[in-house]
Amino acid sequence: MELPGRDVCYRALQSRDARFDGLIFVGVSSTGVYCRPICPARTPKFENCYFFGSPAAAQEAGYRPCLRCRPEIAPDLASWRGTSNTVSRALALIAEGALDGAENSVEKLATRLGLGERQLRRLFLQHLGASPISVAQTRRVLFAKQLIHDTKMPMAEIAAAAGFSSLRRFNETFLDLFHRPPRALRRKSAAKTEEKDISLRLRYRSPYDWDNMLSFLRARAISGVELVEGERYLRTVEVDGTVGSIAVTHLPKQQSLGVTIRFSNVKSLPAIVGRVRRLFDLGADIETIDEHLSADPVLARLVAQRPGLRAPGGWDGFETAVRAVLGQQISVAAARRLAGELVKSHGRPVPQSYRIHPALLYVFPVAKRLASVSSIGLGMPAARLATLKAIAEAVVADPNFFRPFDGVDDTIARFKSIRGVGEWTAQYIALRAVREMDAFPATDIGLLRGATSIDGTKVTPTNLLDRAESWRPWRAYAAQHLWAADGNILTNNPVIVY
Repeated sequence: MELPGRDVCYRALQSRDARFDGLIFVGVSSTGVYCRPICPARTPKFENCYFFGSPAAAQEAGYRPCLRCRPEIAPDLASWRGTSNTVSRALALIAEGALDGAENSVEKLATRLGLGERQLRRLFLQHLGASPISVAQTRRVLFAKQLIHDTKMPMAEIAAAAGFSSLRRFNETFLDLFHRPPRALRRKSAAKTEEKDISLRLRYRSPYDWDNMLSFLRARAISGVELVEGERYLRTVEVDGTVGSIAVTHLPKQQSLGVTIRFSNVKSLPAIVGRVRRLFDLGADIETIDEHLSADPVLARLVAQRPGLRAPGGWDGFETAVRAVLGQQISVAAARRLAGELVKSHGRPVPQSYRIHPALLYVFPVAKRLASVSSIGLGMPAARLATLKAIAEAVVADPNFFRPFDGVDDTIARFKSIRGVGEWTAQYIALRAVREMDAFPATDIGLLRGATSIDGTKVTPTNLLDRAESWRPWRAYAAQHLWAADGNILTNNPVIVY
């Protein structure tokens, strides 16, 4: 998406229009600072304002982040800019550290995305106005700045968590940008302590249907791994062999989710935060999506009933695929029970000191574990057990099996190459695990019932697919509205999505 004209951007800045927050950033030549459009500082003169589509573009142009409006906590909407799915996928990988460390490079990132390095650079400049390296560097600075402001972590840990190669490099970067050491940005009240938990705020763009999101997660929570308690979602996590747990709450007045993380390896914080964003779909430009879907008169009624309905993601690609196979042809409750048995038999225990809640006992078993066992040991058809084994073996053979590649069709074809993974399962995995927002499991009975219930006309997969053409590129959100219409978020219908 191209930036609006300078006049429009400036009016948004003058009125502090929250609708533009996360969509534009303004560099002020007289101060050398870049701000969000909602910055409380006095509005600068028009001739001193330059507008950018991403923090990286502003920083690459020589501006430093504002200390008042804090660009690091703006809604992270960069993945929705433009029409490039490749850029969206690349941003997701960068957020998880794909360009951190000497062993990673733009060339390796491009290879993982199935294109050349020059093409990836060109797409970044076209859609974000900055190179992949600049985006990664800006992400490090902004994440570190958030940790400095919002936590009591020691500076050495913040440098490691944000992906800086050394504490020296971390200090040099902040001195260059802010003309002061990082510790000078910390509030005096945030003195260093040895707290076990790290708490952060992750902003989204309103509206956000938290009730439906929580209902979705509650109905599918795996005993020992997940828990919805009151208005909190809690779960265990494992990253690169280290285990811990998180708790997520809704902060509607701040248009944010509050995330508490209990994890020993601070270098994994970006990956954990990235997964939280994916699970709760925080990067969605939901107003744009709802407006697009509302062009269909039938969907318009559903969108009006549930503004801000998100498409929940999966915490981990392998976990999501296993849950999808477990849920084939059975109810949510039955699939949840099978998942609980699987975790109890093969899940790794979480030490008590890393449990945010005493009911969080295990992490979901990794692919290597299920690929190596002689028997998975669940009471389900042998063909489905073989499919679980085949998926685990595929992930062991290719750790990037659930990484985004060329597009939804290629992604679906890759999943369907595994025996026992049909169209429905492949579409579902693409939607939840890979975040293909145009994935659409048209054969799902819940979708068909939801579409039929709207106007009473019987719907088939073929004519549902035909109608869904106008919903592109956000068919996944249309699917979520149809599932909600069917009521399967809160009920145990047979043969429904898990």
